[in-house]
Amino acid sequence: MRTPVSEKRIPPGPQLPRVAQTALWFSNARRMLAQCHERFGDIFRIQIAHQGTCVFISAPEDVKRVFTAAPEQLHAGDGNRSMKPVLGDNSVLLLDEAEHREQRRLLLPSFHGERARGYTGLMREIAAAEIGGWPRGRPHRVRAGMQAMTMEYILHAVFGVADAERLSPLRANLQRLLTIGADPRHALFLLVLGPDRLRRFPPFRREMDAIDRLLYAEIRRRRARHDLAERSDVLSLLLHARHEDGSPMTDAELRDELVTLLVAGHETTASALVSAVRELMRHPDKLDRLTEELRAGSDAYLKAVVYETLRLRPVISVIPRTLVRPMRFAGYDVPAGVRVVPAIYLLHRRPDVYPEPERFLPERFLEHPPGTYTWIPFGGGARRCLGRAFAQLEMETVLRELVLGAAIRPVPPKPARSSRRRSAAVPPHEAEVIVT
Repeated sequence: MRTPVSEKRIPPGPQLPRVAQTALWFSNARRMLAQCHERFGDIFRIQIAHQGTCVFISAPEDVKRVFTAAPEQLHAGDGNRSMKPVLGDNSVLLLDEAEHREQRRLLLPSFHGERARGYTGLMREIAAAEIGGWPRGRPHRVRAGMQAMTMEYILHAVFGVADAERLSPLRANLQRLLTIGADPRHALFLLVLGPDRLRRFPPFRREMDAIDRLLYAEIRRRRARHDLAERSDVLSLLLHARHEDGSPMTDAELRDELVTLLVAGHETTASALVSAVRELMRHPDKLDRLTEELRAGSDAYLKAVVYETLRLRPVISVIPRTLVRPMRFAGYDVPAGVRVVPAIYLLHRRPDVYPEPERFLPERFLEHPPGTYTWIPFGGGARRCLGRAFAQLEMETVLRELVLGAAIRPVPPKPARSSRRRSAAVPPHEAEVIVT
């Protein structure tokens, strides 16, 4: 049971009923964060159904305290439990303390920087093939292409599947899994039922069982192969991993970690790439500089574009942690059971850290590298995202291929006399280019 929360020990927040706060949060979390920050300052609370009292922080010193706290002090797994119906019990995102350390130890060798760089050629081939099929000379929305590239990369690099006969059903089922997570009805059922009851909800269970059958079949097929030692895909590497007692990962563990990598790596990287292209189209001078520097053989500005995209348009807005023991933040003694939530969205927009925070300025990262506790699109501390090197490398590879291999330019605005401007025709989270 959660510890009862005393109003005197937590920061101020909206006085609306919990159901109203929850509805506002699910409808537009970033707007609610911005409004609460403007009204209450760097620390405030929001009441959210099935998550309890959430205390949001955005001061770098408070964020540092969260990321450097002992695992026994703050639990991230409990903070992520809304994802359990899709990710499963064994996901590294849902475990804490010794269980998390052990699972992370098993996964870590598959994600170090040298391993990620070994996939550069594969990323380049996939990007070139996808971009090569885009129409020339007319406006083209890039989100579907970015999603397709990221999916192909996961199929080859994570699942290690290259056989066309198996690729098609696996691709379709993984797409279905991602659709379930993104379906607004999923959020509604999660809101009404909570994660534990949603997991047992018959329609949801039938969908997941159908996907799981295919995933478990792929795991069994791979486990039976005799060339595992020669393969470099993540699934094959995990089949070699051993627990401290010498036992291999179970099929359930493998399934949950593969789904975690899919969910964490697909839509997040694709969305970040769309944001990068959208910002470059809005700022042709930045696109010109990126093109010139890449042609000159320098990656410095490319990396800065990636850093700035992830600062200005972070894919996730918050990083929930549940207090196991009380902690003091900004003069408030926050009790155990409350969620302390570093707000990436707010931290990345602090003018005292990032002057002119609403502007897209990659140049800021040419002068100063990203700060450990002020640039946190992948989280921080012992829970920092394992796939961060892969994600950044994929973004750099795709953007390089797009800028040099295809040559892109912004879509001209429609004439003022048009009854429907292009800005209204294109969804706010989409990006359009003309490939020349």
